[in-house]
Amino acid sequence: MMILATTNWGNAALMALVSIMLVFVVLVLLICVLKLFGVIFRERTKAVAAPVGASSDEISDEEVAAIAVAVNLFFNRHDEESDVLTFRQNHDVSAWQVRNIHKQL
Repeated sequence: MMILATTNWGNAALMALVSIMLVFVVLVLLICVLKLFGVIFRERTKAVAAPVGASSDEISDEEVAAIAVAVNLFFNRHDEESDVLTFRQNHDVSAWQVRNIHKQL
């Protein structure tokens, strides 16, 4: 109870207000920096021209092959018994098991 009486509540409130304002100022600065990065990189992508003869509507044979391989790998991730879980039992005794066995003896 003595701590509550000796606390300077004016300074505590001022410190809380300053810290909250500091957080919001940093967030606003972060938003400004991210928007600036967006403007810089948007201008950079406009400067880079598309290669001659390449159309954005056409897909090359290499891209079709890459998509086909990716789809095949995605759907054929398992072997024939993909719904069966196999648990391998390790018959080797670890150091922790030896320690527990000796404690039980």
